[in-house]
Amino acid sequence: MGPAPAGAAGDPEVMEPTLEGTGKEGKKVSSKKRTVAESPAEGLLQPVKLNRAELYKEPTSEELNRLRETESLFHSSLLRLQVEELLKEVRLSEKKKERIDAFLREVNQRILRVPSIPETELMDQTWLPAGVRVPLHQVPFTVKGCFRFLPPVQVTVVGSYLLGTCIRPDINVDVALTMPREILQDKDGLNQRYFRKRALYLAHLAHHLARDPLFGSVRFSYNNGCHLKPSLLLRPQGRDERLVTVRLHPCPPPDFFRPCRLLPTKNNVRSAWYQGQSPPGDGSPEPPTPHYNTWVLQDTALESHVQLLSAVLGSAPGLKDGVALLKVWLRQRELDKGLGGFSGFLVSMLVTFLGSTRKIHTTMSSYQVLRSVLQFLATTDLTVNGISLCLSSDPSLPALADFHQAFPVVFLDSSGRLNLCADVTASTYHQVQHEARLSMALLDSKADDGFQLLLMTPKPMVRAFDHILHLRPLSRLQAACHRLKLWSELQDYGGDYVSAALGPLTTLLEQGLGSRLHLLAHSRPPVPEWDISQDPPKHRDSGSLTLGLLLSPEGLTSVLEMGPEADQPEAADFRQFWGSRSELRRFQDGAIREAVVWEAASMAQKRLIPQQVVTHLLALHADIPDTCVHYVGGFLDALIQGLKETSSTGEEALAAAVRCYDDLSHLLWGLEGLPLTVSAVQGVHPVLRYTEVFPPTPIWPAYSFYERLRERASLVPRPNKPCPAYVEPMTVVCHLEGSGQWPQDAEAVRRVRAAFQLRLAEILTQQHGLQCRATATHTDVLKDGFVFRVRVAYQREPQILREIRSPEGMISLRDTPASLHLERDTKQLPLLTSALHGLQQQHSAFSGVARLAKRWVRAQLLGEGLSDESLDLVAAALFLHPEPFSPPSSPQVGFLRFLYLVSTFDWKNNPLIVNLNNELTVEEQVEIRSGFLAARTRLPVMVIITPQDRKSSVWTQDGPSAQILRQLVVLAAEALPVLEKQLMDPWGPGDIRTVFRPPLDIYDVLIHLSPRHIPRHRQAVDSPAASFCRGLFSEPRPSLLMPVLGYDPPQFYLAQLREAFGDLALFFYDQHGGKVIGVLWKPTSFQPQPFKASSTKGRMVVSQGGELVMVPNVEAILEDFAVLGEGLVQNVEARSERWTV
Repeated sequence: MGPAPAGAAGDPEVMEPTLEGTGKEGKKVSSKKRTVAESPAEGLLQPVKLNRAELYKEPTSEELNRLRETESLFHSSLLRLQVEELLKEVRLSEKKKERIDAFLREVNQRILRVPSIPETELMDQTWLPAGVRVPLHQVPFTVKGCFRFLPPVQVTVVGSYLLGTCIRPDINVDVALTMPREILQDKDGLNQRYFRKRALYLAHLAHHLARDPLFGSVRFSYNNGCHLKPSLLLRPQGRDERLVTVRLHPCPPPDFFRPCRLLPTKNNVRSAWYQGQSPPGDGSPEPPTPHYNTWVLQDTALESHVQLLSAVLGSAPGLKDGVALLKVWLRQRELDKGLGGFSGFLVSMLVTFLGSTRKIHTTMSSYQVLRSVLQFLATTDLTVNGISLCLSSDPSLPALADFHQAFPVVFLDSSGRLNLCADVTASTYHQVQHEARLSMALLDSKADDGFQLLLMTPKPMVRAFDHILHLRPLSRLQAACHRLKLWSELQDYGGDYVSAALGPLTTLLEQGLGSRLHLLAHSRPPVPEWDISQDPPKHRDSGSLTLGLLLSPEGLTSVLEMGPEADQPEAADFRQFWGSRSELRRFQDGAIREAVVWEAASMAQKRLIPQQVVTHLLALHADIPDTCVHYVGGFLDALIQGLKETSSTGEEALAAAVRCYDDLSHLLWGLEGLPLTVSAVQGVHPVLRYTEVFPPTPIWPAYSFYERLRERASLVPRPNKPCPAYVEPMTVVCHLEGSGQWPQDAEAVRRVRAAFQLRLAEILTQQHGLQCRATATHTDVLKDGFVFRVRVAYQREPQILREIRSPEGMISLRDTPASLHLERDTKQLPLLTSALHGLQQQHSAFSGVARLAKRWVRAQLLGEGLSDESLDLVAAALFLHPEPFSPPSSPQVGFLRFLYLVSTFDWKNNPLIVNLNNELTVEEQVEIRSGFLAARTRLPVMVIITPQDRKSSVWTQDGPSAQILRQLVVLAAEALPVLEKQLMDPWGPGDIRTVFRPPLDIYDVLIHLSPRHIPRHRQAVDSPAASFCRGLFSEPRPSLLMPVLGYDPPQFYLAQLREAFGDLALFFYDQHGGKVIGVLWKPTSFQPQPFKASSTKGRMVVSQGGELVMVPNVEAILEDFAVLGEGLVQNVEARSERWTV
């Protein structure tokens, strides 16, 4: 597993495990190391070798104590080592602490030296210097009160730096500046007066500190995204610029504001002032301003909170480390960002609360603290039952119910008046709960890679949620607030219409999506810092509001929203909620109900029903038109759509082929006249496990494109016509019952099987009128336009092929290539197909994910190196072992996770275990991993283990090679951030096919092919606007002749190239309509070889140092490329600048 990479608690990009070619610190491997990278053992984990004395040395008392601690405080030694290593990476070093402390002392001195200014009216801001703007939107501008600047009476470091729980790489030190009482007036809590003074206080500070050479940058920022509470950011000059950011927070003197005036039921923003109108004379009460009141209270409690945390965490290193781990956990899930985030401060206070309720003890380890907090979050819903740190029974304190009425999430501090979770939305808290449940399930599984998945795997929104939608521009939310009549909320939030609309909008969408939705989350882009000479950014400048939908597969594909019966009182509410989409319908049980029916014919359209729901409800209730909703859910579908399909991604075509297979299976089971009865019929083709990239369609060939061979009832392509459509038969294994009549000789068994193939064709033709063509190894059957290749199998044949007879007549059993190949095709492949077919029934997105994965790999020209089965299993792993995510419910998110898995998995030191049908126990998986390390050098480069194949990785025996796997990992690592950036762009993804186009600049030679002879030309990534007719009728026609099967000229040409020049070059091609064959010269082929008359193919003789040697004759080889592919090859492009002979 290894130690965490440097910067382990940083941005998601920093946290990702280093890729091949990088060391543990993320540095590139030197060129000297690259030369030995080819050795098979390079990079493998090796056991530590100890001499006998070290091996049997008695443990010291310190080691015994550590073992006891590990046993009681951690669930394994490995986990303890990993946690300690991570904490070492995210903690501040003592040297940096000393430098930060020195900087803080200088900051303190500079702040206390800032000169005072005389008192002026709040609205008179002419005293402000020209280079400084007030970091606050003063709307409305008219406000009473006076302001003067005096240096703070106290400068206090608050927050995680003082507590020792801050984590790298972004070190922020919060400093509270206690403003003198002379600055403030009794009624400053009203109408934003306090916040105006606070902003002016910062503006004056900023002007003087910006001129000080101590500071490299002096900028404004919003405190946790709250636009009424800016803070001033100070960074050192010179090489320490990135060492630390000091955030200055002005705050009132202790006990200045009367707490009873700041309760959540009180109003401190008068409607007449805010709306600029005279107060109504009807005596209606002012609406409460709970968020405004909370923001004032937060400033009064900065010091009391840090004192409380210091008392609890100060003498408990385990609690401190636990808080640090929880902060890493939050950061990896992007839960701690901006206004409404679940911050590290909240986690610290939660640890304090659990300590006060004795659910956490000061002697606990960091891992136990992590588990306890996650367990609490997973099982406690603070949106229903709030919690409080207050131990007082004072009757004047507000009740929890008052806070629940004002805030979605309730967690009170020790005063009993401040809700620490005031800014946390219900959606964010439910997301925290969801993540905590997933994390607890992962920890309880005690998986070897649990630490890596829990704390080292980033979970950006685009990879964690099935569908994403962007609302833009944000100014549309202003209209939504008016439509939803959120006047009091706007008053409370000080005009922040994004925050005001967020809660009602998420509630609206959750109600509309209903059973289709498992979780709705939101993400607001962080407001960037701004220069002190600039106006603060407006709400609409923040980009877009992004919502993530985690879909529930059970209700996702339903096209019907069932409402109440027409005569029920709820019917009116249903009609009002759904508007024009609601209609009365009579159902089969005779009931007449309100209902909404969505237009969706195919599975791809059903997956996108949430888009119809979202756009309809936002337009109806929030006045947000669909042009302002950018929905990201089906952009990748176009890559796996058929030739003429624009609304389907092929699931229906696959289902039709499977139904036809089922019909044929019933026919084979019921055949009469075979000497032996059929004991099993098993499909082995990718179509029959729903993973064929482009599913077959019924074939009705136009005979004008073929010449007929009447004596064989077959067709052959006409040379003067374009290449006909590619028809691939679907392989089916037909097992016959055992019998004593079967011969025991391998050749005799083959002959008997051939006789059965002939007889099978005769009976199917006679009894069912099917067109059949039999060969010695298979029988092709044409049924309803689909072609099936039926192979007769005898269960003991692999055993017979293993038998080796010695000269003495002794029989021994030994695996041979023929026996392994036959066993794979007739036993293991049917089992795999059956298991993956079952997986598709459980997870409807599996088909789309596997097909997108294969489409991408083949588009990169790497399809020849990776078998269908290996890619299917990698896709299956995303559903069977989705940790730390939940299983994908859309092809889009599944494909992103496929790219992440391929690019970050440690293929050298770990097998990919795909636990089909959950047959492998935890103990068996541990045993498999142990056996893997012992046998690593004898195993393939990529090892995929299944319950039926626990040792040999049968599906990757033939590839990929180390070079192909390395290229695949690099390409996946490059494609992932590009695609994620495209999907998260609120103004559209641009060209979504970019990541599917192969990088052709890496190849030495490019062979361009003629589209006329590429039968799958329309399947190309960039599908041509027009192509050649391929001789197919769109309507069923009577077909008396078997179509041409498996006719793909580029594949035949590739086979000839590999046979003729495989020792000199590697050839790469996209079988789905690729127009280019990429050629890479093998490095060894350009080394001069001694002259031999027997090995002159493709080489020429030259004289070097007086000796005759042979080197590749490149010009002749390139000419041969063209000659071999005459008619198919358009031109051969040699990139000679990339290589020399």
